Amino acid sequence: MKEYIMNRVHELYWSHDVNCARATILCLSELFETAVEPQIIWSAAGLHGAGGYGAQCGLVEGALMFIGIYLHVLGKAEDEIVSACYGFASAFERKFGSLRCLELRPGGFSENDPPHMCENLTCNAIEFAYQYISGIHCTD
Repeated sequence: MKEYIMNRVHELYWSHDVNCARATILCLSELFETAVEPQIIWSAAGLHGAGGYGAQCGLVEGALMFIGIYLHVLGKAEDEIVSACYGFASAFERKFGSLRCLELRPGGFSENDPPHMCENLTCNAIEFAYQYISGIHCTD
C-alpha cells in the first residue's frame, strides 16, 4: 500500500499535474474501491491551501471530502460522518502539527518554489488518511 501511494502520487503530480487535494481523493478512492464523480475532482481544483493562499491544507480537505463520500456509501448518518471528520482533523493535527498549508508546506511559500514540494508529505498524509479511514470501517 505504501509503495502504491508513493507511485500513484508521483504519477498524479508529475504526469497529470493535479493538486494535493485531488491526489488525496483519487488515491483514497482507488484504495477503497469507491467511485468518485468527476464533479468531485473538479470541486477540489482550488483546494491546495485555498488556491495557494496558505489556508487549510488540501491534504486535509481532500481526505475530509473522501470521508464524507465513503461513509455515505457505507450508509452512515450525517452526524457519524461529521464526527469522523472532526476526529480526522484532530488526529491529523496531532500527527502533522497543523491543518494549515502554510505551516505544513516545507519552507512555506516562495515564488521560486519548485513544483510539487509536498510530494513526500502527500504520501505520508494519504497513508495516514487510509489508516484512519480503515479504522473507522473496522470498528463498525
